[in-house]
Amino acid sequence: MENEIVNKVANSKLEVFDLEDYFPKEEIIALDISQLLFEGFILKEKDFRDELKKYNWSQYSGKGVALFCSSEAILPAWTFALVAAYLQPFVKNSVHGSINDYLLLAYKTSLDGLDYSIYTEKPLILKGCAKKPVPQQIYTLAIQKLIPFAKSIMFGEACSAVPLFKSK
Repeated sequence: MENEIVNKVANSKLEVFDLEDYFPKEEIIALDISQLLFEGFILKEKDFRDELKKYNWSQYSGKGVALFCSSEAILPAWTFALVAAYLQPFVKNSVHGSINDYLLLAYKTSLDGLDYSIYTEKPLILKGCAKKPVPQQIYTLAIQKLIPFAKSIMFGEACSAVPLFKSK
């Protein structure tokens, strides 16, 4: 048995912090509000409000929505807030911006709600290979949250981790 292969990673005290575990569960959709504007780029308030009243908001039930405008329209500051007010009864959440902006908010909300004390004095790997989109900014946020607790933090996979932090 002296040639037995031993999985040192599985037997180590390393804990994996996988940001994919906090990926939003809801479907995320981008909603271009230019379709609600007159000729795609003019906001006539009365017509816009009429379009909002007629629109089928229930199609977004339980989903995440990223609101944007693809045209060069010059919009008043209240435009996206008004659309969000119509969406609010149906959606999980909405943001003014891109799907990446939605992901940033969702990840930040999840990470802000975690109890990091379970990682006290433990060596961690901040998993780097993701199948789901993890915005780069979230890795920065995660390390800031983990540093006060972790003994050490590496990035990547156990077989090829890059050291990021070691407590003194």
